[in-house]
Amino acid sequence: MDPLPRLLAALALLAATSAAHASGNCIIALKASDQMKYDISAVTVSASCPTIRIELVHTGRLPVTAMGHNVVISHNRDVTAVSSAALKAGAAAHYLPQGDARVVAATTMIGGGQKTSASFPGSKLKAGDDYTFFCSFPGHSALMKGRLIVVK
Repeated sequence: MDPLPRLLAALALLAATSAAHASGNCIIALKASDQMKYDISAVTVSASCPTIRIELVHTGRLPVTAMGHNVVISHNRDVTAVSSAALKAGAAAHYLPQGDARVVAATTMIGGGQKTSASFPGSKLKAGDDYTFFCSFPGHSALMKGRLIVVK
């Protein structure tokens, strides 16, 4: 009996399961280091998730005052403006402009060895729109950013 048809069927099932899992992803899990970068450059989430959770682990050693990191989500077109507003907001506000409608969601600022998370309704995202996740610590958004892909 030829095992090839069974192998192909198993691979097809695996691919379908992986695609279904990717379209139902409700967690944005990132790691950031003292090298001013996230461990991944693109994340896919589903706008159909009731709640989307952002999880950030700072794997570095430097304190928040020297190498703080967070995760901010906004439309691509708003990244520069939100980064400028974050700088004006200052350290006391975790470099996050409070009440800024251009911010879809954000975590608090953390230093080396710390973890943080935040949750927001999936309905705040629209499938097909262009979103970016980035760090709003001064000067970081130029390097620390990635693409947030939103599916139905």
